[in-house]
Amino acid sequence: QVQLVESGGALVQPGGSLRLSCTASGFTFSIYTMSWYRQAPGNERELVASITSTGGSTNYADSVKGRFTISRDNAKNTVYLQMNSLKPEDTAVYYCNGRSAGKKYDYWGQGTQVTVSS
Repeated sequence: QVQLVESGGALVQPGGSLRLSCTASGFTFSIYTMSWYRQAPGNERELVASITSTGGSTNYADSVKGRFTISRDNAKNTVYLQMNSLKPEDTAVYYCNGRSAGKKYDYWGQGTQVTVSS
């Protein structure tokens, strides 16, 4: 059974930091591109960051470049999103995604809430 379990979401003040984690099971994590998406109320789900299977290449949305860092530990089947200098506009549900080559398989976690507010 495929599972992606996110954790680390919380209420944080503007300028603060959080680290999200997503632990995978039920598929060969090390060969999947992993991504973080987010969805704010009334908005479409958007790509935040992605990382290739070996971790050799990353990609970020312009809105988070220089503030967020995606990383992975294939030995732990876990992908991380370090979020620094958080802004109120970063408030959203953050979802973990795993996608195989050619997009044949596409898995999603249940999401974790991040709220940035004073």
